[in-house]
Amino acid sequence: MSPKLPVVSGPQLVAALKKLGFVERRWTGSHCILSKPDLPWNIAVPCHGHRPLKTGTLRRILRDCRLTVEEFSKLL
Repeated sequence: MSPKLPVVSGPQLVAALKKLGFVERRWTGSHCILSKPDLPWNIAVPCHGHRPLKTGTLRRILRDCRLTVEEFSKLL
């Protein structure tokens, strides 16, 4: 059984990804665009205040970052 996905806001997710070496490139509207040298694509994180991210959105971002739920939970 997979571990439960934590409830986080966009700014909390950005802070956690920065711990892994992601760099904030720019802001486009209410989305923070992050990149990492070993990934060929950018990661867009919606930052709508302190509202929690939807489960599907968070799962997709973690998959794009090549992170498991366990790895992400340890960062928080």
